[in-house]
Amino acid sequence: MLAIQTFVSRLLPSLPLEDALLAGRAAFLVFCFVLAAFTFARWRRGAERHSAHTNEQLSRVLERLTAVEASLAQLEPRLSALGEQVETSCKAASTGAAAHNYPIAIRLARAGAQPEELVANCGLTPSEAELVARLHGRDPQALPTARHTHRTHPAAA
Repeated sequence: MLAIQTFVSRLLPSLPLEDALLAGRAAFLVFCFVLAAFTFARWRRGAERHSAHTNEQLSRVLERLTAVEASLAQLEPRLSALGEQVETSCKAASTGAAAHNYPIAIRLARAGAQPEELVANCGLTPSEAELVARLHGRDPQALPTARHTHRTHPAAA
């Protein structure tokens, strides 16, 4: 420490103030350059680590996406078969045997058949059988009240 003080004290009197400030600026600039280089090197290493981590995650995502695509490819034939079954069922339901059985169900309801019998014998749904029984059945309690009031209304006579 003493050696540095003696060196500085010998150097300072012989240097003019402007040269000393210039030397100080040069030393400061060199220090700033070294600090910037060190900071840039650390930043670059951090960016490389982050890039490697991101690439690793991307490769995992791509593997999972490939697995999802493979499972979708396996499910596609099953889905198309199910779609065809649904279409067939819808077509059968809209033009099925129940549509041909309505006249039979009406005749049975007029003969006094209950909705349960219409479901069992004609293939109607319970709500369809209930409707046919109400509209065409013999039970006066099952008929809608508007139909009774229309027949017995004094203005209708």
